[in-house]
Amino acid sequence: MQSPAATAAAHHEPHSVGFNLAVIAVAVALLGLGVAYGIDAAGRSDREAAAGAVTRTLGGRELAVPLVWLREDAQRAEGFAKQVELALPVPLGPDRTVREIDITLLPRSRVRPSASLLDGVYLHQFMPEQLSGPLGLIGKPLIARDGFEGETVWYDALSAAPFVAKCLAPVIEGGPGRCMRTVYLGPGIAAVYNFDEDVLVNWRRFDADLHPLLKKIGAL
Repeated sequence: MQSPAATAAAHHEPHSVGFNLAVIAVAVALLGLGVAYGIDAAGRSDREAAAGAVTRTLGGRELAVPLVWLREDAQRAEGFAKQVELALPVPLGPDRTVREIDITLLPRSRVRPSASLLDGVYLHQFMPEQLSGPLGLIGKPLIARDGFEGETVWYDALSAAPFVAKCLAPVIEGGPGRCMRTVYLGPGIAAVYNFDEDVLVNWRRFDADLHPLLKKIGAL
């Protein structure tokens, strides 16, 4: 004859085993659900990352460009490109205020750098007077002919590889003048920068601020 304790244990054992099996089943289900969510989240992150950038091939180089940097919707297509149009907000204005720098990336064969144009073209178009302006830059108006009306070249006369920008007087009275500067970047790629004239006050920081961004996408 079984003792009362043995009888109680016999009755309790099936319930205990069943309870443990239920707990294990719930744990397995939760683990599976967590894995499923993890896979879904990883896939979603990959899709978001893919949607956040576009790959363009330019000048023999593959560029991974964030969509928010592109100036035109038509530039969002993947594949080969004749040029890539960017617009980057950079703190290059007076007192480090943000200015939008328009950048056109294109093959080197299509342009000459501004530093090369300084001696080859601009020097022969300089007017006698010299303008005062940003510290460290010399301003020389161009003779009003051959399409140079209202244009001034600002350059660093002390550097072997000078900063050079050609600026056009404001089209609208009171509006900003606009400047253009062309440089060679990585192998096969050049950049044409367009920006407001007051950016010249930070001309020494121009490349220091922009080059890391261009290197990030593979243009340097």
